Amino acid sequence: MKVRMKAAISGTRDGEPWPARGGVVELPQDEAEHLIGAGLAEDAASGEPVEETATVKAAPETATPKRGRSSK
Repeated sequence: MKVRMKAAISGTRDGEPWPARGGVVELPQDEAEHLIGAGLAEDAASGEPVEETATVKAAPETATPKRGRSSK
């Protein structure tokens, strides 16, 4: 099964370095399913990779009550 790497893996597999992020490699079915399940790869047959974008959601501003003694 061909998978597209979603993350870089250090080291080697069968004496060859793992492909870089976005690279495609042919793996046995069980190993491919393990990497897909771990979020490290995706099925290469699904087409072009989806570009991930990181966006920060704006947190709503909240007021905090003033601490201390009241002036009564």
